[in-house]
Amino acid sequence: MSNERDRISSAEIRKDAVQDSVEATINAVSQVGGVVVGAARDVARTVGGLATELFEIQDAARRARHEHRED
Repeated sequence: MSNERDRISSAEIRKDAVQDSVEATINAVSQVGGVVVGAARDVARTVGGLATELFEIQDAARRARHEHRED
């Protein structure tokens, strides 16, 4: 009987260790996913800001050329 209880106990310990490992892995993957999503959002925001600046520079250059022609 003691041997059977030890096997059940060992099996339960292994099950708990596997469960904890799976949960830790899922948590880590979730955190990495959050970091990746945040980084992608920051990159998109930065590229959008750059595009806006480039449009503004182009517009300013166009206005300057137009004003230069009028002089």
